[in-house]
Amino acid sequence: MTTTTSVNDFYSFLTQGLDNLLRASHSKKFMSIMFLQHVISSLQSFHSQLTLVVQKLHLPVGEKWLDEYMDESTRLWEVCHVLKTGISNMESYYTTCFNITTSLENQPLVHHQLSHHVVRAINVYHRVRVGLEEENRSLMETRIQPLLIKFDKNFSMETKFNGFNGFRGVLYAFKNTNSLLLMILLSGLVYSSSETSVSNSRNDDIVSYNEEQMSFGSGIMVTAMRLYERMKENEDGTMGILLNEFQNTIHATDELITDDFAKRVEKIKNYFEVLKSGAENVIMQLDDFFDEIVESRQKLLDLCTHS
Repeated sequence: MTTTTSVNDFYSFLTQGLDNLLRASHSKKFMSIMFLQHVISSLQSFHSQLTLVVQKLHLPVGEKWLDEYMDESTRLWEVCHVLKTGISNMESYYTTCFNITTSLENQPLVHHQLSHHVVRAINVYHRVRVGLEEENRSLMETRIQPLLIKFDKNFSMETKFNGFNGFRGVLYAFKNTNSLLLMILLSGLVYSSSETSVSNSRNDDIVSYNEEQMSFGSGIMVTAMRLYERMKENEDGTMGILLNEFQNTIHATDELITDDFAKRVEKIKNYFEVLKSGAENVIMQLDDFFDEIVESRQKLLDLCTHS
């Protein structure tokens, strides 16, 4: 297999993966746990495929390409740790709120709208939620802002990306795709802010591609732009944790003072249980990804050592 074929196959793999995500974004709620787990799976598969491509490109030992890969895998590692920290911060929120909701079940079913216990529960929900969002907002400012995660919508396969048998183009496409997917994950799981907002991405002018403009690898951008626009529609300038399961708990607790109190309490408990389960699954998935990143870095170091 020629290096050109390997590079072309990688671009096709990225395009197909993004296309699958785009379709999933319409069949599932865009910021649901299920969709965001699909995004993480895509990051994992793209990274794994990159490692395979690098081994086929016959890259020179001791050259800058390895440093460039290490820099990007380090960035990926750091952002994923922020994701894990942000979702781990939710534990106090869903545990505290679930417990206070459970305590309401033991209250007499009279005048709940005016009950001291209900008012106290609503205040706890609000206080813990605000504390979580402030903690995650600070996390974004201190850990993500320095990394300058931007999605370049005007990316095209220029001559400068042909270096190292096409590796530079492969790595830039990988990095740019990562940036888009990480922005989606950060907005959903940690905090949607100016640092993750798609409206703050590089080159925010509308970009379109037609057949005359299509160049090697540009099919990635056609699909990426559609996913980008999908995120922009969903975001709509909203700040905070956009995760659907998290938002469900907010809406449910706000409805606690309405009729059917017992049903409202049960609904709130269910939402917190779903949030807890989803958060734990995401953390396990991220832990697996950390292991894969370490393994791939070692594999490429060994490739250079034994070449």
